[in-house]
Amino acid sequence: MKKRFYVLLGLIFASVFLFTACSNGNNNETQNSKDKDLRKISLVLDWTPNTNHTGLYVANEKGYFAREGLEVEILQPPENGAETLVASGGADFGISFQDYMTFALSSEDPLPITAIAAIIQHNTSGIISLKETGINSPEKMAGKNYATWNMDIEMAIISKMVEDSGGNFDDIELIPSTVTDEVTALQTGIDSIWVYYAWGGIATEVAGLETNFLPIADYGQELDFYSPVIIANNGFMEENPEVVKAFLRAVKDGYEFAIDNPKDAADILFEAVPELNKDILYASQEWLANKYMEEVDRWGYIDQERWDGFYKWLLEVGIIEIPIEEGVGFTNDYLPE
Repeated sequence: MKKRFYVLLGLIFASVFLFTACSNGNNNETQNSKDKDLRKISLVLDWTPNTNHTGLYVANEKGYFAREGLEVEILQPPENGAETLVASGGADFGISFQDYMTFALSSEDPLPITAIAAIIQHNTSGIISLKETGINSPEKMAGKNYATWNMDIEMAIISKMVEDSGGNFDDIELIPSTVTDEVTALQTGIDSIWVYYAWGGIATEVAGLETNFLPIADYGQELDFYSPVIIANNGFMEENPEVVKAFLRAVKDGYEFAIDNPKDAADILFEAVPELNKDILYASQEWLANKYMEEVDRWGYIDQERWDGFYKWLLEVGIIEIPIEEGVGFTNDYLPE
């Protein structure tokens, strides 16, 4: 009887083992099948990963892309920018800025790209300087130096700010420089620089610097352009409208999570990009939480009057010669309701 009992017990254990193994095998096959079913798409960043991009990393980590049947590859930007790569079909989506899109759209042969969502609702960039320089108004940039990228649009904006405030733009000493470390630049002979406050400005706060910040959008409605935006390849959009809508549903949920849970969102970004400065990252994420959907009820919405106003101004001041027609270069048609 004992022998029969042990034999029976052994058969039971063997059956359980085989059932478990088969179940795991079936689960693996199911997971592999699901992975194969995901539509692979790509997005190219504008710069190294930062809090402008948090919603994308959240959407990936929380499974929002997978929920929509998507597998998204995030690419680092090439030297000639995200706009060219997206236009050529090298990436389906990209991160750009309305000002960067200007010459892509104002051309006899415009690039086939369109902004499909605003990541941040207002232009949060501006001119920053140490308080000790006394640059608490644009006209006081005159007689001081400014680190410039030597871009026509940049020069037109600075000129408007200074001249409208009663200063002389020609009295600014322009120093060609691509500043990548705002804190060091301001402490080594640079009087003023253009920063995107969510990162460069926050970096100066974390470093304990006392600064003056002049928000560019405060010096004319036409300067409140969209920065940054998500762009897409026009051909890809036309051929895959449901994919674009699915992509934006996932991205919207990613940014709304970052709005409601800035610390958790920052954790996700830091895990994906551990080389980021953690102090700047967390402070930046807290600061941006109220900026992603400022004054709108729909994440990603682009206001046509503001969009068109920026390009009309560039035409008026002679930065572009070929007009960008009203409503060209953006769409809200793919945004989730």
